[in-house]
Amino acid sequence: MYEDKTLVCRDCGKEFIFSAGEQEFFAEKGFVNEPSRCKPCRDARKYSSRRVMYTGVCASCGKEAKVPFEPKNGKPLYCSDCFAKMNQQ
Repeated sequence: MYEDKTLVCRDCGKEFIFSAGEQEFFAEKGFVNEPSRCKPCRDARKYSSRRVMYTGVCASCGKEAKVPFEPKNGKPLYCSDCFAKMNQQ
């Protein structure tokens, strides 16, 4: 019923295949629009929207801490374990 289609990625302009299997999956899920990006461009877009994480040193245990905000001098920074322990108290 479905046949492979060649589509053009709207981001990079390269052709990619929208396979019969993918079309069947889209139909089963009720998706009405064909994909407009190739897989590499979809992945790049997906990962570019992720939160930027900053690295510092935990003020409690001294281990590396990754936080979703830019650390400022003079303000203590805590790793996720120490932060969780502080919030339990």
